[in-house]
Amino acid sequence: MDKIALLFAMIFLPAVSMASTPEPVQPLAPVSKELKKQLIGTPVYLQIFKEERTLELYGKIGNEFRLLDSYRICNFSGGLGPKQRQGDFKSPEGFYTVTQRQLKPDSRFYRAINIGFPNEYDRQQGYDGKYLMIHGNCVSIGCYAMTNAYMDEIFTYVNAALHNGQTEVNVSIYPFRMTESNMQRHRNSYYTAFWKQLQPGYAWFVEHRQPPAVSVNAGKYVLNNNPVINNHPAAPGSILALTKTE
Repeated sequence: MDKIALLFAMIFLPAVSMASTPEPVQPLAPVSKELKKQLIGTPVYLQIFKEERTLELYGKIGNEFRLLDSYRICNFSGGLGPKQRQGDFKSPEGFYTVTQRQLKPDSRFYRAINIGFPNEYDRQQGYDGKYLMIHGNCVSIGCYAMTNAYMDEIFTYVNAALHNGQTEVNVSIYPFRMTESNMQRHRNSYYTAFWKQLQPGYAWFVEHRQPPAVSVNAGKYVLNNNPVINNHPAAPGSILALTKTE
């Protein structure tokens, strides 16, 4: 009997162990091209994943934000981890917002969207820097550079959303998809404590398909979403806002 029990343990314990380890969340398929064209002017949301070199554009359909398209980031600098000072060549990570005045249609890098670095969190850490953009021209030192064709489309949707009544566009920038397995893979990183502050925002969007509402308290990002708020239909004033950036 002891041998039989041992045999069962050898068969089933690995399965239990693997089942308890969360698998990475696969990116959703984008909406159809026809629907995507119809959604110009709807509220939008941007997510960036450094490790995948991916920018995701979401549009609001009903009460959820659906993936409109994914774009390959042509170039960014400095590897994983947040930007901390001018000249460190790092690209920012964290939660940012974009208003109409942060759009640069005549940028020397084709078109540009200033993400609003430093935000309140960055300022409380003493971080400094300016002119951190998502832009075209495929060249970057501290920014997120796209091909001109990709930038043209991203800019069009953000600009249309802001002209159509969205007061600000949320931009969440992550080092990677913040699943438990990826966090475990990077557990020895110097930036682990910071990334744990970002993970709840990532998880919120995965579960609710609404941009995370984030504030800064005692020098840390704090998720402060209220699910009740998200029951309202899409409207110019209903989008959840992150901490105001300058």
